[in-house]
Amino acid sequence: MAQNVKPSAQRPKKRAVISYDNMSPELQAAFKEKYPRGYADYMGDIFKVDKPDGTFFYAVEVDIPDAVYLVKIDVDIDDYEKAENDLFDEDVVDDTVVPEIEGDVFPGEAEEMQEDDDRLDD
Repeated sequence: MAQNVKPSAQRPKKRAVISYDNMSPELQAAFKEKYPRGYADYMGDIFKVDKPDGTFFYAVEVDIPDAVYLVKIDVDIDDYEKAENDLFDEDVVDDTVVPEIEGDVFPGEAEEMQEDDDRLDD
């Protein structure tokens, strides 16, 4: 009796959701490789997952050879939305006020630089 078994290259990868705190060592290594400085530097990779009960969580996708994981991560929603708006909103106006500085920023530096320049010219 022959069994119909697909070669491993054709088998679909396992798909699962896991908490950041519960990752296996193999998944932790893949996570560190994909996000070497943490996921905060990859805001575009973070996405919202809506659950059937109306709640949601944020996750990033991490692939290992035999599976694809959605890794649930903690995101401060206010900070995420603000950062996303700051990164992608072209209408943001920078209203930072830079005070004017009176006089030389580094008193005496101009004369010393001129003296150094004169010495190099000789």
